[in-house]
Amino acid sequence: MKRRAIGIALFLSIAVSAFAQNDLQPLAVVKLNKSETITLKQLKSRATAMEKQVEALGSKQTLTVDQRKQLLDTMIQEKLIVQAANKMGITISDSQVDTAFVNSFAQQLGQQVTESQLSDMIKAQTGKTLAEYIQSSTGMSLADYKANLKNQLTMQQYVLSQKQNDLQKIAATDKEIRDFYDVNKSQFVRSDGMILFLVAAPKGNDSVKAKATVTDLRNQYMKDNSKENSIIADSGKTYGAGTGYIEKSSAMAQNMGWSMDKLVEVFNKNVGYVSPVEENSTQFMFYVVKEKTEAKMLTLSDLAQPGTTITVYAYIKQNLTYQKQMEYLSQAIQQIAKDLDTPANVDRKKTGAELTKLLSW
Repeated sequence: MKRRAIGIALFLSIAVSAFAQNDLQPLAVVKLNKSETITLKQLKSRATAMEKQVEALGSKQTLTVDQRKQLLDTMIQEKLIVQAANKMGITISDSQVDTAFVNSFAQQLGQQVTESQLSDMIKAQTGKTLAEYIQSSTGMSLADYKANLKNQLTMQQYVLSQKQNDLQKIAATDKEIRDFYDVNKSQFVRSDGMILFLVAAPKGNDSVKAKATVTDLRNQYMKDNSKENSIIADSGKTYGAGTGYIEKSSAMAQNMGWSMDKLVEVFNKNVGYVSPVEENSTQFMFYVVKEKTEAKMLTLSDLAQPGTTITVYAYIKQNLTYQKQMEYLSQAIQQIAKDLDTPANVDRKKTGAELTKLLSW
Protein backbone atom coordinates (compact mmCIF):
# COMPACT_ATOMS: atom_id res chain seq x y z
CA MET A 1 0.00 0.00 0.00
CA LYS A 2 2.82 2.39 0.87
CA ARG A 3 4.58 1.65 -2.43
CA ARG A 4 1.36 2.41 -4.31
CA ALA A 5 0.92 5.70 -2.41
CA ILE A 6 4.51 6.70 -3.20
CA GLY A 7 3.94 5.78 -6.84
CA ILE A 8 0.81 7.92 -7.08
CA ALA A 9 2.57 10.86 -5.41
CA LEU A 10 5.50 10.56 -7.81
CA PHE A 11 3.13 10.40 -10.80
CA LEU A 12 1.27 13.53 -9.62
CA SER A 13 4.55 15.34 -9.07
CA ILE A 14 5.73 14.51 -12.59
CA ALA A 15 2.34 15.50 -14.06
CA VAL A 16 2.34 18.88 -12.25
CA SER A 17 5.92 19.53 -13.35
CA ALA A 18 5.09 18.71 -16.97
CA PHE A 19 2.03 20.97 -16.83
CA ALA A 20 4.10 23.84 -15.45
CA GLN A 21 6.76 23.38 -18.12
CA ASN A 22 4.05 23.32 -20.80
CA ASP A 23 2.68 26.64 -19.52
CA LEU A 24 6.15 28.18 -19.75
CA GLN A 25 6.44 27.45 -23.47
CA PRO A 26 7.26 30.61 -25.42
CA LEU A 27 4.64 31.61 -27.97
CA ALA A 28 6.44 34.67 -29.31
CA VAL A 29 9.51 36.81 -28.66
CA VAL A 30 9.26 40.56 -29.25
CA LYS A 31 12.71 42.08 -29.84
CA LEU A 32 12.31 45.56 -31.31
CA ASN A 33 14.18 47.26 -28.45
CA LYS A 34 14.85 44.33 -26.12
CA SER A 35 13.95 40.67 -25.94
CA GLU A 36 10.58 39.98 -24.27
CA THR A 37 8.93 36.56 -24.31
CA ILE A 38 5.19 35.92 -24.27
CA THR A 39 4.53 32.52 -22.71
CA LEU A 40 1.48 30.28 -22.78
CA LYS A 41 1.04 31.01 -19.07
CA GLN A 42 0.91 34.77 -19.71
CA LEU A 43 -1.67 34.28 -22.45
CA LYS A 44 -3.81 32.07 -20.20
CA SER A 45 -3.63 34.67 -17.44
CA ARG A 46 -4.71 37.45 -19.82
CA ALA A 47 -7.53 35.30 -21.23
CA THR A 48 -8.79 34.52 -17.73
CA ALA A 49 -8.74 38.23 -16.89
CA MET A 50 -10.82 39.05 -19.98
CA GLU A 51 -13.35 36.34 -19.15
CA LYS A 52 -13.53 37.63 -15.58
CA GLN A 53 -14.26 41.16 -16.78
CA VAL A 54 -17.09 39.89 -18.98
CA GLU A 55 -18.44 37.90 -16.03
CA ALA A 56 -18.37 41.03 -13.85
CA LEU A 57 -20.70 42.69 -16.39
CA GLY A 58 -23.28 39.96 -15.86
CA SER A 59 -22.53 37.40 -18.59
CA LYS A 60 -20.26 34.41 -18.95
CA GLN A 61 -17.95 33.66 -21.87
CA THR A 62 -15.04 31.35 -22.55
CA LEU A 63 -12.73 32.61 -25.28
CA THR A 64 -12.57 30.50 -28.42
CA VAL A 65 -9.28 29.38 -29.94
CA ASP A 66 -9.57 32.09 -32.60
CA GLN A 67 -10.19 34.72 -29.90
CA ARG A 68 -7.13 33.47 -28.01
CA LYS A 69 -5.08 33.85 -31.19
CA GLN A 70 -6.37 37.42 -31.54
CA LEU A 71 -5.47 38.06 -27.89
CA LEU A 72 -1.95 36.79 -28.52
CA ASP A 73 -1.66 39.19 -31.48
CA THR A 74 -2.87 42.01 -29.19
CA MET A 75 -0.22 41.17 -26.59
CA ILE A 76 2.44 41.19 -29.32
CA GLN A 77 1.19 44.55 -30.61
CA GLU A 78 1.27 46.03 -27.11
CA LYS A 79 4.87 44.97 -26.53
CA LEU A 80 5.91 46.26 -29.96
CA ILE A 81 4.46 49.72 -29.36
CA VAL A 82 5.68 49.95 -25.76
CA GLN A 83 9.18 48.99 -26.89
CA ALA A 84 9.00 51.54 -29.72
CA ALA A 85 7.92 54.17 -27.19
CA ASN A 86 10.74 53.29 -24.79
CA LYS A 87 13.21 53.44 -27.69
CA MET A 88 12.04 57.03 -28.28
CA GLY A 89 12.49 57.83 -24.60
CA ILE A 90 8.76 57.87 -23.79
CA THR A 91 8.12 56.63 -20.25
CA ILE A 92 5.18 56.79 -17.87
CA SER A 93 5.94 57.29 -14.17
CA ASP A 94 4.29 55.31 -11.38
CA SER A 95 2.69 58.52 -10.11
CA GLN A 96 1.08 59.08 -13.52
CA VAL A 97 -0.27 55.53 -13.43
CA ASP A 98 -1.65 56.05 -9.91
CA THR A 99 -3.34 59.29 -11.00
CA ALA A 100 -4.92 57.64 -14.05
CA PHE A 101 -6.03 54.69 -11.90
CA VAL A 102 -7.78 56.89 -9.34
CA ASN A 103 -9.25 59.20 -12.01
CA SER A 104 -10.96 56.26 -13.71
CA PHE A 105 -12.90 55.65 -10.50
CA ALA A 106 -13.43 59.37 -9.83
CA GLN A 107 -15.35 59.64 -13.12
CA GLN A 108 -17.68 56.84 -12.03
CA LEU A 109 -18.13 58.32 -8.56
CA GLY A 110 -18.57 61.88 -9.75
CA GLN A 111 -16.01 63.15 -7.26
CA GLN A 112 -12.24 63.33 -6.81
CA VAL A 113 -10.79 60.82 -4.36
CA THR A 114 -7.37 59.64 -3.25
CA GLU A 115 -6.43 55.97 -3.53
CA SER A 116 -6.75 55.71 0.25
CA GLN A 117 -10.27 57.19 0.16
CA LEU A 118 -11.17 54.90 -2.73
CA SER A 119 -9.95 51.91 -0.74
CA ASP A 120 -12.08 52.97 2.25
CA MET A 121 -15.18 53.42 0.07
CA ILE A 122 -14.78 50.02 -1.58
CA LYS A 123 -14.24 48.37 1.80
CA ALA A 124 -17.40 50.00 3.16
CA GLN A 125 -19.54 49.09 0.13
CA THR A 126 -18.23 45.60 -0.70
CA GLY A 127 -16.32 44.41 2.36
CA LYS A 128 -13.29 43.83 0.12
CA THR A 129 -9.90 45.49 0.07
CA LEU A 130 -9.01 47.46 -3.04
CA ALA A 131 -6.73 44.63 -4.19
CA GLU A 132 -9.45 42.03 -3.63
CA TYR A 133 -12.00 44.15 -5.49
CA ILE A 134 -9.70 44.57 -8.51
CA GLN A 135 -8.93 40.84 -8.50
CA SER A 136 -12.59 39.83 -8.37
CA SER A 137 -13.79 42.31 -11.00
CA THR A 138 -10.90 42.11 -13.48
CA GLY A 139 -9.19 38.79 -12.77
CA MET A 140 -5.91 40.65 -12.30
CA SER A 141 -3.87 41.52 -9.25
CA LEU A 142 -3.67 45.22 -8.40
CA ALA A 143 -0.01 45.25 -9.47
CA ASP A 144 -0.78 43.55 -12.80
CA TYR A 145 -3.75 45.87 -13.37
CA LYS A 146 -1.55 48.93 -12.91
CA ALA A 147 1.20 47.42 -15.07
CA ASN A 148 -1.33 46.91 -17.85
CA LEU A 149 -2.61 50.47 -17.35
CA LYS A 150 0.97 51.73 -17.63
CA ASN A 151 1.35 49.92 -20.96
CA GLN A 152 -1.91 51.44 -22.24
CA LEU A 153 -0.80 54.95 -21.25
CA THR A 154 2.60 54.40 -22.86
CA MET A 155 0.96 53.23 -26.08
CA GLN A 156 -1.37 56.22 -26.15
CA GLN A 157 1.52 58.61 -25.58
CA TYR A 158 3.52 57.01 -28.39
CA VAL A 159 0.64 57.12 -30.87
CA LEU A 160 -0.08 60.73 -29.89
CA SER A 161 3.56 61.59 -30.60
CA GLN A 162 3.15 60.13 -34.08
CA LYS A 163 -0.38 61.29 -34.89
CA GLN A 164 -0.86 64.50 -32.88
CA ASN A 165 -1.54 66.74 -35.88
CA ASP A 166 -4.08 64.34 -37.41
CA LEU A 167 -5.82 63.86 -34.09
CA GLN A 168 -6.28 67.60 -33.55
CA LYS A 169 -8.19 67.84 -36.85
CA ILE A 170 -10.82 65.33 -35.69
CA ALA A 171 -14.01 66.89 -34.31
CA ALA A 172 -17.74 66.20 -34.33
CA THR A 173 -19.61 68.13 -37.02
CA ASP A 174 -22.64 70.33 -36.39
CA LYS A 175 -24.84 67.80 -38.22
CA GLU A 176 -23.52 64.91 -36.09
CA ILE A 177 -24.23 66.87 -32.92
CA ARG A 178 -27.78 67.80 -33.91
CA ASP A 179 -28.55 64.29 -35.21
CA PHE A 180 -27.32 62.79 -31.96
CA TYR A 181 -29.50 65.16 -29.95
CA ASP A 182 -32.60 64.41 -32.06
CA VAL A 183 -32.15 60.65 -31.74
CA ASN A 184 -31.42 60.81 -27.99
CA LYS A 185 -33.62 63.75 -27.03
CA SER A 186 -35.50 61.73 -24.40
CA GLN A 187 -32.23 61.24 -22.49
CA PHE A 188 -31.66 64.97 -22.11
CA VAL A 189 -34.05 65.39 -19.21
CA ARG A 190 -32.78 67.03 -16.05
CA SER A 191 -34.27 65.80 -12.79
CA ASP A 192 -34.90 68.03 -9.81
CA GLY A 193 -31.45 69.08 -8.66
CA MET A 194 -29.44 71.28 -6.39
CA ILE A 195 -25.96 72.70 -6.05
CA LEU A 196 -24.23 71.80 -2.80
CA PHE A 197 -21.09 73.11 -1.17
CA LEU A 198 -19.71 69.94 0.42
CA VAL A 199 -16.85 69.48 2.89
CA ALA A 200 -15.78 65.96 3.90
CA ALA A 201 -12.89 64.32 5.73
CA PRO A 202 -12.20 60.56 5.46
CA LYS A 203 -12.04 58.70 8.76
CA GLY A 204 -8.94 56.73 7.79
CA ASN A 205 -7.14 55.63 10.94
CA ASP A 206 -8.20 58.64 13.00
CA SER A 207 -11.95 59.31 13.00
CA VAL A 208 -11.67 61.70 15.95
CA LYS A 209 -9.32 63.96 14.00
CA ALA A 210 -11.52 63.75 10.89
CA LYS A 211 -14.58 64.87 12.86
CA ALA A 212 -12.65 67.70 14.50
CA THR A 213 -11.43 68.90 11.10
CA VAL A 214 -14.93 69.05 9.60
CA THR A 215 -16.36 70.65 12.75
CA ASP A 216 -13.71 73.40 12.69
CA LEU A 217 -14.33 74.10 8.99
CA ARG A 218 -18.08 74.28 9.55
CA ASN A 219 -17.55 76.76 12.40
CA GLN A 220 -15.36 78.88 10.13
CA TYR A 221 -18.06 78.86 7.44
CA MET A 222 -20.82 79.74 9.89
CA LYS A 223 -18.86 82.78 11.08
CA ASP A 224 -18.06 83.95 7.56
CA ASN A 225 -19.53 82.18 4.51
CA SER A 226 -17.12 84.05 2.25
CA LYS A 227 -14.51 81.54 3.47
CA GLU A 228 -16.02 78.98 1.07
CA ASN A 229 -13.40 79.71 -1.61
CA SER A 230 -10.47 79.51 0.81
CA ILE A 231 -11.80 76.24 2.28
CA ILE A 232 -11.92 74.78 -1.23
CA ALA A 233 -8.49 76.16 -2.11
CA ASP A 234 -6.89 74.68 1.03
CA SER A 235 -8.48 71.24 0.65
CA GLY A 236 -6.11 68.35 0.04
CA LYS A 237 -4.72 65.53 2.12
CA THR A 238 -6.83 65.88 5.30
CA TYR A 239 -10.16 66.88 3.76
CA GLY A 240 -11.92 67.51 0.48
CA ALA A 241 -14.18 70.42 -0.41
CA GLY A 242 -16.00 71.60 -3.48
CA THR A 243 -19.22 72.76 -5.08
CA GLY A 244 -21.17 70.24 -7.12
CA TYR A 245 -24.52 69.47 -8.68
CA ILE A 246 -26.62 66.54 -7.46
CA GLU A 247 -29.88 65.13 -8.83
CA LYS A 248 -32.78 63.51 -7.02
CA SER A 249 -32.07 59.91 -7.99
CA SER A 250 -31.24 56.60 -6.31
CA ALA A 251 -27.87 56.49 -8.10
CA MET A 252 -26.95 59.89 -6.67
CA ALA A 253 -28.07 58.82 -3.18
CA GLN A 254 -25.75 55.82 -3.42
CA ASN A 255 -22.83 57.98 -4.60
CA MET A 256 -23.39 60.31 -1.64
CA GLY A 257 -23.58 57.41 0.82
CA TRP A 258 -27.18 58.37 1.66
CA SER A 259 -30.48 56.51 1.68
CA MET A 260 -33.17 57.74 -0.71
CA ASP A 261 -35.09 59.07 2.28
CA LYS A 262 -32.04 61.08 3.31
CA LEU A 263 -31.66 62.51 -0.20
CA VAL A 264 -35.32 63.56 -0.26
CA GLU A 265 -34.84 65.17 3.15
CA VAL A 266 -31.93 67.22 1.79
CA PHE A 267 -34.00 68.30 -1.23
CA ASN A 268 -36.66 69.61 1.12
CA LYS A 269 -34.18 72.06 2.69
CA ASN A 270 -34.22 75.70 1.66
CA VAL A 271 -31.43 77.49 -0.17
CA GLY A 272 -28.85 78.61 2.40
CA TYR A 273 -29.37 75.64 4.70
CA VAL A 274 -26.18 74.50 6.47
CA SER A 275 -26.24 70.93 7.72
CA PRO A 276 -24.78 69.80 11.05
CA VAL A 277 -21.65 67.62 10.89
CA GLU A 278 -22.85 64.24 9.62
CA GLU A 279 -21.20 60.82 9.62
CA ASN A 280 -21.36 57.81 7.31
CA SER A 281 -19.26 54.65 7.19
CA THR A 282 -16.22 56.31 5.61
CA GLN A 283 -16.23 60.03 6.45
CA PHE A 284 -17.56 63.07 8.28
CA MET A 285 -19.13 65.89 6.28
CA PHE A 286 -21.29 68.98 6.22
CA TYR A 287 -23.02 70.59 3.26
CA VAL A 288 -24.66 73.85 2.26
CA VAL A 289 -27.62 74.12 -0.14
CA LYS A 290 -26.51 76.77 -2.65
CA GLU A 291 -29.14 76.54 -5.38
CA LYS A 292 -32.14 74.42 -6.40
CA THR A 293 -33.37 73.61 -9.92
CA GLU A 294 -36.56 72.04 -11.25
CA ALA A 295 -36.81 69.14 -13.68
CA LYS A 296 -36.99 70.05 -17.37
CA MET A 297 -36.36 68.84 -20.92
CA LEU A 298 -33.05 70.31 -22.02
CA THR A 299 -32.49 72.05 -25.34
CA LEU A 300 -29.12 72.32 -27.09
CA SER A 301 -28.60 75.79 -25.68
CA ASP A 302 -29.35 74.86 -22.05
CA LEU A 303 -26.55 74.26 -19.59
CA ALA A 304 -25.82 70.53 -19.37
CA GLN A 305 -25.50 70.92 -15.63
CA PRO A 306 -26.26 73.91 -13.39
CA GLY A 307 -23.19 75.57 -11.95
CA THR A 308 -21.17 75.00 -15.12
CA THR A 309 -20.75 76.93 -18.37
CA ILE A 310 -21.05 73.90 -20.68
CA THR A 311 -24.16 73.78 -22.86
CA VAL A 312 -25.82 70.57 -24.04
CA TYR A 313 -24.47 71.33 -27.52
CA ALA A 314 -20.91 71.62 -26.19
CA TYR A 315 -21.35 68.52 -24.03
CA ILE A 316 -22.45 66.41 -27.01
CA LYS A 317 -19.65 67.83 -29.13
CA GLN A 318 -17.04 66.94 -26.50
CA ASN A 319 -18.30 63.37 -26.17
CA LEU A 320 -18.71 62.71 -29.90
CA THR A 321 -15.29 64.23 -30.61
CA TYR A 322 -13.73 62.05 -27.91
CA GLN A 323 -15.37 58.93 -29.38
CA LYS A 324 -14.11 59.77 -32.88
CA GLN A 325 -10.62 60.44 -31.57
CA MET A 326 -10.59 57.13 -29.64
CA GLU A 327 -11.70 55.29 -32.77
CA TYR A 328 -8.90 56.99 -34.72
CA LEU A 329 -6.34 56.12 -32.03
CA SER A 330 -7.47 52.50 -32.03
CA GLN A 331 -7.05 52.30 -35.80
CA ALA A 332 -3.71 54.10 -35.57
CA ILE A 333 -2.47 51.63 -32.96
CA GLN A 334 -3.45 48.74 -35.23
CA GLN A 335 -1.65 50.28 -38.20
CA ILE A 336 1.50 51.21 -36.27
CA ALA A 337 1.67 47.73 -34.73
CA LYS A 338 1.19 46.16 -38.17
CA ASP A 339 4.09 48.20 -39.55
CA LEU A 340 6.30 47.17 -36.61
CA ASP A 341 5.31 43.49 -36.81
CA THR A 342 8.18 42.24 -38.96
CA PRO A 343 10.28 39.04 -38.67
CA ALA A 344 13.15 41.22 -37.44
CA ASN A 345 11.03 42.49 -34.53
CA VAL A 346 8.87 39.44 -33.72
CA ASP A 347 9.80 35.77 -33.59
CA ARG A 348 6.63 33.66 -33.48
CA LYS A 349 7.68 30.41 -31.84
CA LYS A 350 4.37 28.62 -32.34
CA THR A 351 2.24 28.82 -35.50
CA GLY A 352 -0.32 26.86 -37.48
CA ALA A 353 -1.60 23.56 -36.12
CA GLU A 354 0.94 23.58 -33.29
CA LEU A 355 -0.38 26.94 -32.00
CA THR A 356 -4.00 25.80 -32.41
CA LYS A 357 -3.28 22.70 -30.30
CA LEU A 358 -1.63 24.76 -27.54
CA LEU A 359 -4.52 27.21 -27.41
CA SER A 360 -7.14 24.46 -27.15
CA TRP A 361 -6.95 24.19 -23.38
